[in-house]
Amino acid sequence: MTSKKECEQFERDGYLVVEDFLTKEEIDSLRGSCQRIVAEMNPEDHSKVAFRTDEDQCDTRSDYFINSGDKVRFFFEEAALNDKGEILVDKKESLNKIGHALHWLVPEFKQVTFSKKVQNIAENLGYKEPKVVQSMYIFKQPRIGGAVPPHQDATFVCNNPLKLFGFWIALEDCTKENGCLQFAPGSHKTNPVNSWMRRKEGGVETYFTAPFIHSHIKDDEYIPMEVKAGSLVLIDSQVVHKSEANRSDKSRHIYTFHVMDAHQSEWDKRCWIQPTDALPFTPLYRDV
Repeated sequence: MTSKKECEQFERDGYLVVEDFLTKEEIDSLRGSCQRIVAEMNPEDHSKVAFRTDEDQCDTRSDYFINSGDKVRFFFEEAALNDKGEILVDKKESLNKIGHALHWLVPEFKQVTFSKKVQNIAENLGYKEPKVVQSMYIFKQPRIGGAVPPHQDATFVCNNPLKLFGFWIALEDCTKENGCLQFAPGSHKTNPVNSWMRRKEGGVETYFTAPFIHSHIKDDEYIPMEVKAGSLVLIDSQVVHKSEANRSDKSRHIYTFHVMDAHQSEWDKRCWIQPTDALPFTPLYRDV
């Protein structure tokens, strides 16, 4: 993204599609790396955490989730587990996402995250001291990929004052059938963040400070963003967006990471994810 027009569109709508952001070689590299990671993963070595983004999940997050900011950890689809936490499908079809330090611990993801084209976008948006906060590989599995309710990213990741956005990169074609993103254009200007995901005292569980309040946005106000593999969707941290469940036979793999501007801003110390000695939030303007 280099043009003034695109910057103005992002400012107006709260999101922007940049087509052909990744080459086919880069897409294949990220997908191949993920396949290798999953093949090497033994589910018995990991907590069977089903990942959800709604408020009802707030009391069930574990130390496994809370301390994943400097690790590569695995989170499962709710429909892939039985009541005993046993996996009901092949492990490669059971995962909701992998997070939250792919951008630093896995070379293929690191190469893309700290690429010059990513740096250029942050520069064009006026970020003076951008740092990468977290990263995720999201699968949106065929038939069991769960819906993500209307939300704002700033509920989950937040600096003060707030200046943060997400890179959301399609590694497969994303359609309405397999659960593409849907946005409420301009909602980042009219919907102040009303809920934050916080650590409980003791640091091993989380809670939401208030229910999400986005029910006033009607279904027909959301715009589906069907994009081709390789496309980038930039997401303002306050824009309201969602995705429907994937009941199709096609997955919807994506790579996403969040960048905050640390210039004259501090990370919220109550946020669930925190920098660690092993992995401080990493400056984006660096060579890797």
